[in-house]
Parts: sequence; structure tokens; C-alpha cells
Amino acid sequence: MADPHNKDGAPPRSIHIEKKKVNWLAWIALAAGILALLFALSRCGHDETVAVAPASGSSPTEVVATTPGAASATALAGTSGLGGYLSGTEAAPRTFQFEQLTFDTAKATLRAGDAQEVASIATVLKQYANTRVRIAGYADARGPAAANVALGKARADAVKAGLVAQGIDAARIETVSGGETDPVDTNATTAGQAENRRTELVVTSR
Repeated sequence: MADPHNKDGAPPRSIHIEKKKVNWLAWIALAAGILALLFALSRCGHDETVAVAPASGSSPTEVVATTPGAASATALAGTSGLGGYLSGTEAAPRTFQFEQLTFDTAKATLRAGDAQEVASIATVLKQYANTRVRIAGYADARGPAAANVALGKARADAVKAGLVAQGIDAARIETVSGGETDPVDTNATTAGQAENRRTELVVTSR
């Protein structure tokens, strides 16, 4: 706009430039939106990686006690035959059922009466230092199957701990769960359920 006081057409002495106000709130909101989008994309990529990654080990609900070539539970020898087997030439694997060791309902704790059998097995394993074994824990059929798988594994781990306490190298002992599968007795009676809350010892190599 021309200066009304400028009569001779000379350039104006000052120019007034109006500063445009910056809407900082809009910029902050935009930055927050971009950050949220980047975070969502990174999480999406992470979830996808997890979904396709191969599982390591057994899932908590998987029954893994089956040993190829080993006898079924109804034809097992007791652990008192372990020494005779290891002194012979019969090939592995070979499965033995604990003769005295069973567990209380929903428990995975070795009882005082179990110590003798665990000690006897440890004595035999010390004589055959190259022998490696797998301890399989089982449960009766009461309760959810997944919980019984976890209980079977905890029972196998308890037996392993007992053998390790007797001086057996933990690296020689694998533990697995059979859950409520392969019962040796009926689950319809208290006595049968007690028999099914058992552990087995599998000689995997000798």
C-alpha cells in the first residue's frame, strides 16, 4: 500500500511483513502419529517373526515319553533288573518301571520311602558310567490333559534331582512327560490311579 505522506513517489522507508503464526500443536500431533505408526509397524513385524519361528523343544501340551523300540508299559521289567541288563549285551533302548516309586495326587515330590529305590539305581549307574537314561513321568487321568503333561514332567524332574543328589551327572539324564497316556492300570479306582502316577527309566545308550 502506498505511503500517503510520500508525495514524490520515492520508495517507502520501511516495509511491514506480517509473520504467519506456526501451529505447533498440529506439528506435535503429526509427529506423534508418525511415531505411533512406526511402533505399530515394528510390533507387527515382531509378531510375524515369532509366529513363523520354529519351536524349540516340546510344547507344554505335547506327550514326549514314547521311546522308539522300547517295550510298552504293560510289558516292562522293574528297575531291580537294570543292573542285569547293563551287564549283558541286549541293545538299547530298554525301559524299566520303578517298582516302589509313585507319587501322591497332584504332587511331584519324592517321598521318604522312595529314597532306597533311587539310591539303588544310582549305584548301578555309577558302575556303568557310559549309560544315559531318560526318565518319563506320568499322571493318572484326573484333571486336564495339559496339566497332567506338566505334572508328569515335574515328576520326572524330581527323580532326576534325586539321582543327581546321589552323584549321577545331570548330563546323563533326560526328562520327559507321558502325561496321562499309556496307563498301567485302571483310572476308575484309587489303587489304579496310584499305579498310573508313576515314572519309568529308559536306557537310551549304554
